[in-house]
Amino acid sequence: MTIITDRITLGTAATLIVPNDNMAQEVHLHNMTKSSNEYIYVGNAAVSTANAIHIDPGEDLTMMLRPGDSLYAISDPSGLDVGVLRITKGD
Repeated sequence: MTIITDRITLGTAATLIVPNDNMAQEVHLHNMTKSSNEYIYVGNAAVSTANAIHIDPGEDLTMMLRPGDSLYAISDPSGLDVGVLRITKGD
C-alpha cells in the first residue's frame, strides 16, 4: 500500500489529478477553498461544468478507481486548489 498526497491548483482546462495505476486506488479529494460558489468538478479528460459532479467549498469526495483509471478536474472560478490523497491498493 502506498499513500500519496498532493495539492493541485486548477484552471478551466482539464487537469490530471490522479494518474492511472496498475492497482486500484482509493482517492480522497478536498475542495480547499472556503468561499461560497467556488466549485471543483471531477471526471474524465472531457470534464466540464456541464457534464461533471462538483465538490462544494470545504467538502470532501471519496471514490475508488479501478486499475488503469485516471481522474481529471477543473475549477470554477479558475485558481482553486484541490487536496488529493491517493491510497494504492496492492497485494
